[in-house]
Amino acid sequence: MMTAREAALLALERCRRDGAWSGAAIDSILKKQTLSARDAALASQLCLGVLQNSRLLDFYLDYFCSKKLEPKLRDILRLGAYQLLLLDKVPDHAAVSECVELSKQQNLSRASGLVNAVLRKLSANRNDLPTIPGEGSAAYLSVRTSHPQWLCERLIEQRGYAFAEAFLSANNEPPSLDVQVNRLKISTADYEALLAQQGITYHADPQCDGCLSLHGGRVTALPGYEDGLFYVQDRAARCAVEIAGAVPGNTIMDLCAAPGGKSFSTAMAIQNHGHITACDIHEKKLARIQEGAKRLDITCIDCQANDARIYRETWDSAFDLVIADVPCSGLGVIRKKPEIRDKEAQEIAALPQIQRAILNTASRYVKPGGTLLYSTCTVLKEENEAVVESFLADHSAFALTSFSAGEMSSDSGMYTFWPHIDGTDGFFAAKLKRKDT
Repeated sequence: MMTAREAALLALERCRRDGAWSGAAIDSILKKQTLSARDAALASQLCLGVLQNSRLLDFYLDYFCSKKLEPKLRDILRLGAYQLLLLDKVPDHAAVSECVELSKQQNLSRASGLVNAVLRKLSANRNDLPTIPGEGSAAYLSVRTSHPQWLCERLIEQRGYAFAEAFLSANNEPPSLDVQVNRLKISTADYEALLAQQGITYHADPQCDGCLSLHGGRVTALPGYEDGLFYVQDRAARCAVEIAGAVPGNTIMDLCAAPGGKSFSTAMAIQNHGHITACDIHEKKLARIQEGAKRLDITCIDCQANDARIYRETWDSAFDLVIADVPCSGLGVIRKKPEIRDKEAQEIAALPQIQRAILNTASRYVKPGGTLLYSTCTVLKEENEAVVESFLADHSAFALTSFSAGEMSSDSGMYTFWPHIDGTDGFFAAKLKRKDT
């Protein structure tokens, strides 16, 4: 039977070698194994913790080990270093011995002595670790928070050092699991009672009816999953739908709809009365939206394959609300997908042009007097404010409009959610209105 550390190591290898998402990788492994709930939780924590802190762990490992390390051996040492330096629950001797055994099981017996020596040095020097150089610089933040230096530099430039440090540190905190109660089928109070009956702790957002934050647990094991009593969606994305202001009877376009959360929340907002056209360029993703809508008993969603950049005349001025949640760098969801932090700057350089193209097309589908919502799950100004400002410079028929959602409000018509401020994913929303004529 696979141990928690073996499962974590295999997930790390799949992320490194195959480019798999960490959550999907560990879930796939755990489904095939018979780990106890405790060991499954440990495996998930180890995988996530190593990915979140890889640069910091490497800094310490490289200080105590001058040898070039092959990838799998480095993964094993990272697992040990994470347990020794950043986990309080695992005794030092267990962390060291388990990683030594892990190296032997992985056909790295020749390196078991190295694993033992390096991890024992880390343990012995836990209270006298080397100082990260350059405190107060982007290079220092890159190591301490395990983010690429280019991103640290960009955030310091755009938001200041203290703000950047707080955001980057928050990215390494355990994320909550946010679910939205399907208020078409059950009241928030009744669903909270189901959670309480099973001893599941949660936090209810007082400003957002039906938005519940849980800590840990498998989505499919929560009460009412098969019956469609809830769906998963971060509070920031839910707030974006509140910002849009959809009402029963509206015709709505969700231009980049997958995986479907905004379409589902919009269906709740219009009480399943109206029409939502949910689009995505990938038909496989549309199938997931259709499955989700069926599970939730939502009947107002029509799915269509569509390239959001290409104009379709039949949709011209046809919608009361168009939601353009555009493809982006995803730098706001690093807490949940830690591997996103390893993107290079050149990977996102072309995104603003794509985002602007989608926004241009989306604007043509808005009725006079209608609303256009532009959103991303990133925090960089070049993908957010700069795209909106560039769009407005060429589209005099549109203007930003103030909005509020719960206690959150914006006079400018634009708002960025931050993990360390709002307790949500990093997320951007801009609300634009088309003039009546």
